[in-house]
Amino acid sequence: MNKPAILALADGSIFHGQALGCEGQTVGEVVFNTAMTGYQESLTDPASAQQLLAFTYPHIGNSGTNADDAESERVWAAGMIIRDLPLLASSWRDEQSLSDYLAAQQVVAIAGIDTRRLTRILREKGNLGGCIVSGAQATEARALELAQGYAGLQGQALIASVSTQQPYTWTQASWQLASNTCPEVDTTQLKQHVVVYDFGVRRSLLRALVSQGCRVTVVPANTAVHEVLALQPQGVVLSGGPGDPTACSEAINTVKALLSTAVPVFATGLGFQLLALASGAQTHKLTCGQYGANQPVQDVASKQCMITQQNHSFAVATDSLPAELRLTHVSLFDQSAQGLQRTDTPAFGFQGVPELSAEPNTSAVFIDRFITAMQAEGNNPSC
Repeated sequence: MNKPAILALADGSIFHGQALGCEGQTVGEVVFNTAMTGYQESLTDPASAQQLLAFTYPHIGNSGTNADDAESERVWAAGMIIRDLPLLASSWRDEQSLSDYLAAQQVVAIAGIDTRRLTRILREKGNLGGCIVSGAQATEARALELAQGYAGLQGQALIASVSTQQPYTWTQASWQLASNTCPEVDTTQLKQHVVVYDFGVRRSLLRALVSQGCRVTVVPANTAVHEVLALQPQGVVLSGGPGDPTACSEAINTVKALLSTAVPVFATGLGFQLLALASGAQTHKLTCGQYGANQPVQDVASKQCMITQQNHSFAVATDSLPAELRLTHVSLFDQSAQGLQRTDTPAFGFQGVPELSAEPNTSAVFIDRFITAMQAEGNNPSC
């Protein structure tokens, strides 16, 4: 890791560091992620498409990488920005070093920069277009030109670029400590059939559904509602994903059609925003966005707080909610909408990432609520 690299921001800021991963150039929206762990999950989350992920925690790579922690089949982030790459990975689950992993995934990254200075810039000015360049031809002028030429995420519909092209069945459950695997489950006898719209789905969501006793079918983002109903699902999940939700007109129309049926709907991430737009609410671009772990979300009714993971640049405007959409959860960071429920149909959503957890006050409660809705009498289209 002795080759130089340059990070340029659209505001003219320049950072010099060491090249990590493969040589070349990459552009995207620079965002900072506050998580101390989970860097591989963030890199492989499809919601990270066209983002240059800057990690505020100084030591990234100290637990290596492994196949089970990937949220998809590839790295979707446009690039990676870190302060320090540890020489050794100490996790017993480590299969490949972060440096080798990035090189194998053809990811352009940079290490050795002042991420505190970078974070202050982003906090003051908001997420900015950026460019990482490395190799013999790397210059400040070229990096700055590319950074200032990046159009940004606003107005971009990225669902088609991350969604599956063919339906498939998911049978893998959540990771188990005893076996150090995500075990395969025979789901053919499970009664609760869930269809997941892949707008950029995370594997952890699919695993959580299987672990909770659901038979899961994943379908492309452009699948018509009548095709989904033909699969006779007990419920439909709208997954997370990247890009500007207002630019996803086809998906919004699909959700509108879905809401006119009696099928229970659970929406998360981008799907949560699409649910809001299909219901008549509005979304807006956040200045800095919310990225990382340990983000507090409050239940409006009970005032209880849960700790969540977030990865989104856009938010639902709480002052735009129609009568049919009730606010259930808010972010304690910026008071943005985190939970919504339709009052006229069994549909609800949560902005954060649902996790399967033994703790009672986590976002796993939303999957439990979804299963309860599917089991409720009169909400089963297959009966």
